[in-house]
Amino acid sequence: MESYIREFAGYLQEVKQKSKNTQLSYARDLKKLNMYCTARGIRSVSLITEDILDEYLEHLQQDGMKPATISRNIASVKAFFLYLLETKAVDYDPALKLKAPKIEKKVPVILSMDETVRLLEQPSGSSPKELRDRAMLELLYATGIRVSELISLKVSDLNLQLQYMVCRDLNKERMIPFGDVAKDAVKKYLKSGRPKLVNNEDTDVLFTNCSGHAMSRQGFWKLIKGYGKLAGIDGELTPHTLRHSFAAHLVSNGADLHSVQEMLGHSDISTTQIYANMARTKLQEEYKKAHPRG
Repeated sequence: MESYIREFAGYLQEVKQKSKNTQLSYARDLKKLNMYCTARGIRSVSLITEDILDEYLEHLQQDGMKPATISRNIASVKAFFLYLLETKAVDYDPALKLKAPKIEKKVPVILSMDETVRLLEQPSGSSPKELRDRAMLELLYATGIRVSELISLKVSDLNLQLQYMVCRDLNKERMIPFGDVAKDAVKKYLKSGRPKLVNNEDTDVLFTNCSGHAMSRQGFWKLIKGYGKLAGIDGELTPHTLRHSFAAHLVSNGADLHSVQEMLGHSDISTTQIYANMARTKLQEEYKKAHPRG
């Protein structure tokens, strides 16, 4: 089964042109299935049946895996067996009838303006690391980009004079503006921080770790959680929290929903609509609290 997983990973990259993160997620999910099957003496993909896949999903649920993660595993398994069917590695698709569990949509966690300011101001020193961290946080909140996009940025992706960046996702790219505060933070980092962190002058990577290599997703997650604690922010805080806050703050201050959609890179406006719904809910709450006949 391992050889088929490797072939499938190559197919995702070369034919389907899936992102690196998607490739890794699919491979990780399928390796779990392989381990489960191997432990039960099932070493051939042709021996995997509908019942075995049902038992596997039950096993994931018993392990406490969240519905959203189980849904992603199901998507991985479905895509894998569809590939095996098309390449005639199997005669039938045992994943055809798999159904994803219902996922309760969570309201995005949004920082208040006060919390946002406290978080962004935590790295206030002049060390190369603090200059980098301040620039990363300011740029993340100023543009609403994903953490994967942030750590993939090149110096050449930024136009500091016109204050915009270019974000690329496979064959698509979008231009996102940013303000004076983010511009100043990035300029200070490029002048006094990055030259002391980068040990390879030929690299175009914008943000590196303290060893001079590209920053990892896990590294930035730890970074933002650490600053969240220093800022006294309770509850869950992830890089995506700043993305949600960017969108919610723009919409609540009157930004056009289609413009926010374009900046976030959402393919469907309904995904962006949630921020407008949140703004309306907040408005209704304030009305009921403040109006004499509310």
